[in-house]
Amino acid sequence: MAARILPVVKLATKLTIAGGALYVACDSGLLGSSEQGSEALEKAKAAIPPAIDEWMKYFGLEAQLPTMPKVEFSPVQAWNSGVRQTISTLSEAPTKATGYTNQCLQYLKDLTK
Repeated sequence: MAARILPVVKLATKLTIAGGALYVACDSGLLGSSEQGSEALEKAKAAIPPAIDEWMKYFGLEAQLPTMPKVEFSPVQAWNSGVRQTISTLSEAPTKATGYTNQCLQYLKDLTK
């Protein structure tokens, strides 16, 4: 009986963890617009160091952690540069396909000589 229940319990645990992670991501704004993602990143930057210090004191650890580096990252700019690169690649695709086709045909002609 226990052998049949164990896979069900494992599946339920995995689904619960995945559902909880999805809920937290939606609730914190990670799956929203880029502005909401930027706000969530700023909240995380502000909340993580105090939480680590609290846990270090709780467990009695006195290790020195390195300071968090300042990372100037704008999800909005990263998104925009990704969109620009994708559009640029798509606009060049017909020209590249024609060039590669011509190279292939030339290679096949050279092989048949």
